[in-house]
Amino acid sequence: MNTRRIKIHIQGAVQGVGFRPFVYRLARRFSLTGWVQNTSRGVFIEADGDEATLMRFLFTLEEEKPPRAVIHSLKHHFLDARGYQQFEIAASDSGGDNSAWILPDIATCRHCLQDVFNPTNRRYLYPFTNCTHCGPRFTIVNKLPYDRQNTTMNIFEMCPACHEEYKNPTDRRFHAQPNACPECGPQVSLRDNNGATSAARHEAIIKSVDVLRQGGILAVKGLGGFHIMADAGNNDAVQLLRQRKNRDEKPFALMFADIAQIEQACFLDEMERRLLQSPEAPILLLQKRREDAAARNAAPNNPQLGVMLPYTPLHHILLRFFKGPLVATSGNLADETICITNDEALQRLNGIVDFFLMHNRPIARHADDSIVRIIADRTVLLRRARGYAPMPISLKEDGSDALAVGGHLKNTIAVKKNGQVFISQHIGDLDTESSLNSFDKTVADFEAMYQATPKTILHDAHPDYMSTQQAQQMPGKKIAVQHHLAHVFSCMADNELEPPLLGVSWDGTGYGDDGTIWGGEFFLVESSGSRRIAHLRTFPLPGGDAAIKQPFRTAIGLLYEIAGNSNKKYQHLPPFQQLSISEKKSLMQMLQKNINCPRTSSVGRLFDAVASLLDIQQHNRYEGQAPMQLEFAALRASDVTSSYPFSVNAADDNHSAWILDWQPMIEAMLDDIAGKVTPEEIAATFHNTLAQMILKTAQHSEQHKIALSGGAFQNKLLVEKTIDLLSQHNIQVYTHQRVPPNDGGISLGQIAAFNYFKSLQKIE
Repeated sequence: MNTRRIKIHIQGAVQGVGFRPFVYRLARRFSLTGWVQNTSRGVFIEADGDEATLMRFLFTLEEEKPPRAVIHSLKHHFLDARGYQQFEIAASDSGGDNSAWILPDIATCRHCLQDVFNPTNRRYLYPFTNCTHCGPRFTIVNKLPYDRQNTTMNIFEMCPACHEEYKNPTDRRFHAQPNACPECGPQVSLRDNNGATSAARHEAIIKSVDVLRQGGILAVKGLGGFHIMADAGNNDAVQLLRQRKNRDEKPFALMFADIAQIEQACFLDEMERRLLQSPEAPILLLQKRREDAAARNAAPNNPQLGVMLPYTPLHHILLRFFKGPLVATSGNLADETICITNDEALQRLNGIVDFFLMHNRPIARHADDSIVRIIADRTVLLRRARGYAPMPISLKEDGSDALAVGGHLKNTIAVKKNGQVFISQHIGDLDTESSLNSFDKTVADFEAMYQATPKTILHDAHPDYMSTQQAQQMPGKKIAVQHHLAHVFSCMADNELEPPLLGVSWDGTGYGDDGTIWGGEFFLVESSGSRRIAHLRTFPLPGGDAAIKQPFRTAIGLLYEIAGNSNKKYQHLPPFQQLSISEKKSLMQMLQKNINCPRTSSVGRLFDAVASLLDIQQHNRYEGQAPMQLEFAALRASDVTSSYPFSVNAADDNHSAWILDWQPMIEAMLDDIAGKVTPEEIAATFHNTLAQMILKTAQHSEQHKIALSGGAFQNKLLVEKTIDLLSQHNIQVYTHQRVPPNDGGISLGQIAAFNYFKSLQKIE
């Protein structure tokens, strides 16, 4: 037998998924000798054996890898045998350049749940039970490689029983870095607003359940930060939480004990069932089965519920004893980052909650719950955090590192390293000191984790975005990327698309190259360059930012664009009924004198205006409320296939750009309103018209690949109508999958656009 040695280097998500124990057992199965080692550059393997056996070992590595492992790169070559006597797991090597992937946090597996609820098991009702197949990862890692001493579990020394599991190759806790039990691991405690401990260990959970049953509000420390929890079936408790958190109407997410409870409350298909029970365990938007599925004020005026299942043993135990659904909203004040330390929670949540269910395992970094929606039979991320971040997206390697700082709302940052784009967890809107601190910490965190020293800083073109201002203070070359172009390139990177194609970028607001507020844009992306080829007709927003919160202002601006000073014939319509006589006069003077009336092409603002004209929503009490309500109204209409007219006009003499004019649509809509056509039918016809606008522009561009991006494409009805219509004309539509279509995907788009323009040698 000719003994050889194979040397293997694997990169990807291969740390924290039980990969080394898997390799160890596989090598023993094939009677190989050698070692497997974690490093900051991935996993290395050396094994002695005959060449045929080594090849079978290599093939089996990929075929039977652990379910959560992702192999991005596997390189191997053969050398002379070393004469190893046995196969072992070598000590990790933290030297070298970081290129390993950190795995997201993973929901508790069924085997650990069996341990938790087995009265004869030593981990019975222990809220920090985990194994190599589940548990915390991203939120406990301090640095790579992923070993216990490099995590926040390093302060807990394993007891003999846990250490024996950790060393046993046949145990599923073999090299499980967060391994712990009641004797040696983290513990929970219940504290009041003064920080005084009223109960510890299991008694703390039982007393927490009593707090919830009595209508109290509880802060619960989870994987990536605190939840604020209340009885979802108690109207008074939910209303009290709304008052304390200053959250008027925005829906709360609900955590249910099990899938059977969710099925009683919501409609659920097989794809949605699998997603809820997946290791990512996100919040999923579902259609309510009945209005009393929870407290009427948990999701007011909303046919949907955002639901999730428990994803840590602590949540499972809490819900098992409570038995009913709980509100589980982020542990923060409006626009602030979620609390992650006990002291921070006691300070910032004091007065919002009555008690704190805490634990003493430190959280390395925050991670909110991810939010998803099924659109056109695909999972669409609306918020990318726990369960998904920081898994990377691959781009063509060009040898340069870069940092992208994203936008102002729904901010994420991204680091490009060795052809991989590592996108941060959701940071949020950069409107508070807390969120800015979180932004700075996340930038430093990602640069340290991946040992990136980017010389290029990519930011939005809007000079007033806090992310742009933060970028200006960083060392390195600064490059601005137009907001809506970044949206298009985000979708391209998400789907690994190459030019040529038509990018449709529809959202609420974004800084346009011409000084107007963009948001209804079409870009032709070719191998030689990109350009805006069409957009919606612009109209004034009286009051600027005030119009975003008050859709009736937007509607009045739209009507003024149509009729000018002769718009008195419209003053019987709902938008004008929101104003007193003096307020109407003041608003009209603003429009006539063009004072604080920026112009916009935004589809999001067009949604606002239509929602106001139909008297569906006159005030946005949270972002996107009016467009959401307009979508819900359209969904209540059945079999509406008609669309409104619109015109397409050349923007200049050489026809280099086109303007989609919505005026014929609005005039026909006003006729329908006067004719007593229902708001639901009008809303559905409006959605059909937008899909027709995309089709018309696609045909004009002669493109058969269309990428949809921007917050408007969180609208399930709009996306599905567009896909159905364009597919009838043999046009392939691409939507987001791995990053959100909203501004949470901007950081990826900034890097993808940078790569594109660099390949064209338009930037250095």
